[in-house]
Amino acid sequence: MSRIIHRSLRSTPPVAASAEGIYITDQSGKRYLDACGGAAVSCLGHRHPDVIAAMHAQIDRLAYTHTSFFTSEVSEELADHLVAHAPAGLDQVYFVSGGSEAVEAALKLARQYFVEIGQPQRTRFVARRQSYHGNTLGALAVGGNEWRRQQFAPLLMDVGRVSPVYEYRDRREGESQDGYTARLIAELEAEFQRLGPQNVIAFVAETVVGATAGAVPPTPGYFRGVRELCDRHGILLIADEVMSGMGRTGTLHAVEQEGVVPDLMTIAKGLGGGYQPIGAVLASGRIVEAIRQGSGLFQHGHTYIGHPTAAAAALAVQKVIQRDGLLAQVRTRGEQLRGALLRRLGEHPCVGDIRGRGLFMGVELVKDRDSKAPFDAADKVNQKIKQQAMANGLLVYPMGGTIDGRRGDHVLLAPPFIVSEADIEDIADRLGSAIELCLGRAARS
Repeated sequence: MSRIIHRSLRSTPPVAASAEGIYITDQSGKRYLDACGGAAVSCLGHRHPDVIAAMHAQIDRLAYTHTSFFTSEVSEELADHLVAHAPAGLDQVYFVSGGSEAVEAALKLARQYFVEIGQPQRTRFVARRQSYHGNTLGALAVGGNEWRRQQFAPLLMDVGRVSPVYEYRDRREGESQDGYTARLIAELEAEFQRLGPQNVIAFVAETVVGATAGAVPPTPGYFRGVRELCDRHGILLIADEVMSGMGRTGTLHAVEQEGVVPDLMTIAKGLGGGYQPIGAVLASGRIVEAIRQGSGLFQHGHTYIGHPTAAAAALAVQKVIQRDGLLAQVRTRGEQLRGALLRRLGEHPCVGDIRGRGLFMGVELVKDRDSKAPFDAADKVNQKIKQQAMANGLLVYPMGGTIDGRRGDHVLLAPPFIVSEADIEDIADRLGSAIELCLGRAARS
């Protein structure tokens, strides 16, 4: 029996023995096409020689040092690289070890900023339903994933909540897309007014919603409206790009496609590509400068922040993405993936929506396509499809509770940036087969 507290305490997952490129091989020798990069992490696939070489070289020089004593050349170089390619104004970097830590750090930076500038009454955050920002208590509080939050709710701070951008289900009959977007902005303004805008620290949102709802993009103009509203009330905008950022949607940062610059932006996953645990907060210089001119100390920290080996891995990943033109490839392969999914699943009566950007795609599953009625949660459709996909030698990232935390199922796809056109067709075919084997009876009824 395994001594590890696995995600499921009733079963032990297969043992991964090796990995290369877009494939992982388990201990029995079975190969799996990694079409989700774990959790949208492995952007360069596995065993990339440039990244491995950079890690070895860094370990030979300096594996670890604590940031209360030293900085390191490689972490400084990584920060310079990130700032050089960030939206204008995001010119400060705080390193952490993952996405949840990045969100926690952003929340604390935002709060301390207002304390430092003499607005300590700002104590409230506003975020969206059906969102996910991490599993630590602060990140879980701003997140809107009800299944993850429910049992820990008594421990969480109170957060203002508004609707997600979920056009497939929430745009009303006869409502234009612009009208739908305006309604969401008006709802956010109403929530600011309910809390008192002078009391609000920040609005927190995933640029493209990830695991909770399945690659749901914003409508055109949504984030421009949010940015204008936050500016009007002096409220910060925190963009969570832990899953959707670092090239996943076809631009390095997903907000580039929205024409806005947030005050704080969280990144992780594709930052280091899974080669080492690393995340970061990209921060506006005015926020950091206020703290520098005030107390001079950001009251936060973890043991492994700015880890030199992690920084070396991340810097190598980012240099490969830039050198090999992989952002353009994400856009090209993303369109191919959308097309392949539409050809393979577009007419399936249990596929309600195929959505996303770049190599970040979601397939929403429904019991009835016309009414958009979901499957019964007790059917555990998402789990069955994951199991069947693995039997087919395919790794995908399905979730339940797509609609409200309880009802709804979707499958998230986030393959490595290095996939070929043939790989894309293979992914669509294996997923199509898994869906048909699990939902074939529903498709014929």
